[in-house]
Amino acid sequence: MGDPIEQFKRLPWRSLAQATILIVLFVTLLEFSIAFGLQFPQVNAALQLLFNPPLGLLTECAIAFGLGVLSVMILEHIDRASIRAGSLWGLVLCMVVAFLIKGWSPLGNGLFNVEQLQIGGLLVGIFWYGRPYWRSFKQW
Repeated sequence: MGDPIEQFKRLPWRSLAQATILIVLFVTLLEFSIAFGLQFPQVNAALQLLFNPPLGLLTECAIAFGLGVLSVMILEHIDRASIRAGSLWGLVLCMVVAFLIKGWSPLGNGLFNVEQLQIGGLLVGIFWYGRPYWRSFKQW
């Protein structure tokens, strides 16, 4: 197997950080556009329907799942050759840390909060779309 700390150090951190930054920027722009759309009664009514119970939990999980899939897509465009099972776990770590930092900023989190349901949706999205890269599991 090898030294796990050494494998952790050898992850493609630059590519993971670039993909994560692009996702955070995308989410921030989407939050601003939603905030702008709240001025219109039809958009406000649709968002109330989506984010209030009973659809609220399903919507939060679907957003997290979509962000996970989108993050792997972006990582594929940045550096497809370095994607392995370990780098998918590194992507999860980068996403969680980035959204924790975003939550502490004045912008806050609107669409993705670092909670159990959202982290679960993010994990499922990343590893569902990243299935072709699981072949490297034996290398880890």
